Amino acid sequence: MPSPSTPIDACQLPIPHTEQVCAWLMHHAGLKTVDLERARRLAQESADDELLGLLTRLGLVSEVELARAWADLLGAPLLSAEVAPALLDPLPVLTERFMRHYQIVPVGWSHGGLTVLSANPAQRYAFQALAYACDVPVWLAVGPRTEVDTLIERYYGQGRSAMGTLIENLDEQGGALEDIEHLKDMASEAPVIRLVNLILQRAVEQRASDIHIEPFENQLKVRYRIDGVLHDAEAPPSSSSAAVISRVKIMARLDIAERRLPQDGRIMLRIQGKELDLRVSTVPTSFGESVVMRLLDRQTVRFDFQSLGFDGARLQTFLEVLERPHGILLVTGPTGSGKTTTLYTALSRLNTAERKIITVEDPVEYQLEGINQIQVKPAIGLDFAGALRSIVRQDPDVIMIGEIRDLETCRIAIQSSLTGHLVLSTLHTNSAAASITRLLDMGVESYLIASTVNGILAQRLVRRLDPATRVAFEAPPELVEEHGLDRLTDQRPIVLYRPGTGGYRGRSAITELLVMNDELRSLLMRQADAATLEQAARRSGLRTLHEEGLRQALAGVTSLEEVLRVTRGEGT
Repeated sequence: MPSPSTPIDACQLPIPHTEQVCAWLMHHAGLKTVDLERARRLAQESADDELLGLLTRLGLVSEVELARAWADLLGAPLLSAEVAPALLDPLPVLTERFMRHYQIVPVGWSHGGLTVLSANPAQRYAFQALAYACDVPVWLAVGPRTEVDTLIERYYGQGRSAMGTLIENLDEQGGALEDIEHLKDMASEAPVIRLVNLILQRAVEQRASDIHIEPFENQLKVRYRIDGVLHDAEAPPSSSSAAVISRVKIMARLDIAERRLPQDGRIMLRIQGKELDLRVSTVPTSFGESVVMRLLDRQTVRFDFQSLGFDGARLQTFLEVLERPHGILLVTGPTGSGKTTTLYTALSRLNTAERKIITVEDPVEYQLEGINQIQVKPAIGLDFAGALRSIVRQDPDVIMIGEIRDLETCRIAIQSSLTGHLVLSTLHTNSAAASITRLLDMGVESYLIASTVNGILAQRLVRRLDPATRVAFEAPPELVEEHGLDRLTDQRPIVLYRPGTGGYRGRSAITELLVMNDELRSLLMRQADAATLEQAARRSGLRTLHEEGLRQALAGVTSLEEVLRVTRGEGT
C-alpha cells in the first residue's frame, strides 16, 4: 500500500474551513456561484460541514473533485481503492457502523502507524478515536466516498461491490420478458434506476467517451471506451438485461416495445457535477438490443487548437487555409479520430459578427452560440443534399457539412464554394491524398476538385502519456534504424518514453495537412494516383501521420507503441 514519504498526522491537522473548500471547488472544479448558494439554502438547517456532502448529493460536484480539494488543501495523498491491499493484515477491530458514519477506513500500516483513507477529513474526532483504539499514530490519506465504502465492504462487510449490493435487490425474473407493461415497471424500480445511474457515474469518473452495453447468451457486458480504447467494466447479471436496456431507452425517450429496429435518442442529465449530453444508439442483436451511449461533456470540451495537439508551424498553415474566403477544407479520418472536434474548433475561430455560419449535421453534437445548426432528418426527407440546397439561399458565408457521403452532396458543396462560400466537411479516408482519389471515385471531375479544394487535413488521436509519471529510456539502435528516428531529431542519445504508474491520460491529435498548390493541381488534371500526389505534397512540406506521430513520441507526448497502434498500415 503506497504511503506518503512524510506521513501526515490526522489528529493534528489544521482543518480548512468549509468556505476554503468551496472556493477551491469554484476555482478548480467548475462549481457555479448560483449552485453553491442554492446548496447553502438547503443546508442552512444542517451542520456547517454538511454543505460539502450536499454538493455531491445534488450532483453539483463529483466525489472525486471533493476528494481532490481536501487533498490539495491539506497536502495529503489522494488514494483510490485500486491501490489498497486485497486484505489488510492485521485488520484493526472497528465497527462497520463507526466507519460508515465518519467515512473512514484503515488501508495500511507504515511508519509505525496506521494509514487511514478518509472522505471527510474535517471530522478530527474520528481520527483521535481511531488512534486511541489502535494505540498508534494515524496517518491521513484522502479518497472519494464511494471508494471508502468499497473498502469498508471489502474489509469489514461481505466483500460486495456497490453494484453487487444493488444486484441483490433486483427482481430475479427472467430477461426474456414479453409483457411491455411489466418491463416498464421493472425499468422504473429503484434498484434498476440506481444500477443504470451507477454505470453512468463510473463512466464519468473514468473519463469514458462511450458506454457499450451488450447482451450475450449468458452475460450482459458493459465496456467503457477510455482514450479510444475499450475496457471491461463490472456488469449486472444477464437476467437484468431487459430491465437495464429498457431503463436506458426510457431515459432516451425511445420506444421500448420496438426491439426489431435500430433507434437513436438523446439523454440530457447531470452527473458528478457535469452537464452531460448522451447520444444513445440501439441495434437488435441475437440476444437482445446492444446499446451504445456517446458521452458529450458540454462543460469540459475545449475548442482550442493547442489543446488538441496542433503545433506552431502546422497550426499556422492550417489557419491560413481556414482564413481563405471561399473553397473547400476537408478533414478526414476514421470514426472516432476527432474530425468533428477539429471542425467545431475551426468554426469557433471563424465565428465573428461579420460572418453567417450554417451547419448541416447528423447529429448536432455540441450547440455553438451564434451558429445556425441544422439536424438532418432523413425520415422526413431532410438529408444533407436537401438541407444544403436550402441553406445556400440563406446567404451564409461559411457552410459546414457533417459528412460528404454521396455525389449529390459533394456537387452542391463544390457549387457552394464556386459561388463564394467557405465549405468545411469530413470524409472517411485513411490519408489526405486518398481523399482526392475518393472524390474522383464518387464521380467528381478532376478540374472541379483542383479549382475548389484548398486543403485536406488527415488526423488520428493518440493517447497522451501522463507527464508526471512517464518513464524515459534510451532508444535501442534497432528501433532508431527501423523507424528512422535519427532523421527526426538532433538529440543524442535518442530518448523515447513509455507509460509509468499514471499510464495515459487524454489524447492528442496527429495530423497531416495537404495544401493544394499549382503542382498538385497539374498532377490532378493528369489523373495522378494518390501515391504520386502524396510525393508531390511531401516536396512541398507535407509530414505524414506516421512522421508526425514519431515526432510526438520523441517529444514525450506519447509512446512509440501508441503511434504504431494508431498509424499501422498508414505507411512511413
